[in-house]
Amino acid sequence: MSPEPTLIRVGGESPYDVVVGRGLLDRLPGVLGPAVRRVAVVHPRALRTTGAAVRESLAGPGCAAHAVEVPNGEAAKEVAVAASVWSLLGQCGFTRSDAVVAVGGGATTDLAGFVAATWLRGVRVVHVPTTLLGMVDAAVGGKTALNTAAGKNLVGAFHPPAGVLCDLAMLAGLPREDYVSGLAEVVKAGFIADPRILELVEADVEAAATPAGEHTRELVERSIAVKARVVEVDLRETGAAAGPGREALNYGHTLGHAIERVEGYRWRHGDAVSVGLVFAAELARLAGRLDNATADRHRRVLSALGLPTAYRADAWPQLHDAMRVDKKARGDRLRFVVLDALTRPAILDAPAPALLAAAYAKVST
Repeated sequence: MSPEPTLIRVGGESPYDVVVGRGLLDRLPGVLGPAVRRVAVVHPRALRTTGAAVRESLAGPGCAAHAVEVPNGEAAKEVAVAASVWSLLGQCGFTRSDAVVAVGGGATTDLAGFVAATWLRGVRVVHVPTTLLGMVDAAVGGKTALNTAAGKNLVGAFHPPAGVLCDLAMLAGLPREDYVSGLAEVVKAGFIADPRILELVEADVEAAATPAGEHTRELVERSIAVKARVVEVDLRETGAAAGPGREALNYGHTLGHAIERVEGYRWRHGDAVSVGLVFAAELARLAGRLDNATADRHRRVLSALGLPTAYRADAWPQLHDAMRVDKKARGDRLRFVVLDALTRPAILDAPAPALLAAAYAKVST
């Protein structure tokens, strides 16, 4: 028999549970609640069979369930796609007591969460992430977003879900490259808040790089717990008295998002974040804020997992321009989440152009 599911509480103004375990779909009606009469099951084209199964499990007397297919990956996070889902909700008569269920990776939960946040100024959404990235990052925390031509995640809303069901059995079918890409967010959580994550990965890198690994469940749960603690005290990324607050979760993401944009979103999110993590470590080292051992540990752990740690040298002008529209930027000043030490995230505000260029040289090929 499978172990009992783990419930991780995300507190704050709209508390909810993230459930981690196996065979969790039978919990979905309970998370949705008895008042729901219509459900839109949003899923990517690649998960058509899974989306249909979830729809069928919800459909029945008193509840009309609709499967809503959207493009795979980042192509789903377009205004036109959101508009098509809004149109369907309108045609089906969705009211404020109805709900959206997201079945898929981070792009799907971002889109479905944004649709739920904006339909009638907010309806319930439940996330059923099917990727490691979705489980440990995108589905937890209430951030929803679409991409625009100007950059990634620039249009969005904070809309906590009613619940998140992380069924670990769904990870078995992931391509290895997609699973490993999600580990970048796991490693990030280790550096900003929970060193035990890094120890588990370093103890057996090969096991960590597969969903069948001995410590997969613990890595997922610890990563979610890190995010839950941060989000609970700083849902809307306004900062915290003792540190950067929710901005800490963007560690590695400023350069990472810029790489994604320059690549036309053809790079996996975790791959881009991996390069961003090494860049942030080098930036902190060169600024005299991070010790050599911790900075070196970034590259060692990420490269051992098979994640990229470098990017094209000639792309720096494009990347620098892309970072100027990063959500953490303030006016003309770039802001980076860095580490002052292991588990001590902080903000580096307006670093000198020469310092940025020197740090990028460390991750250039």
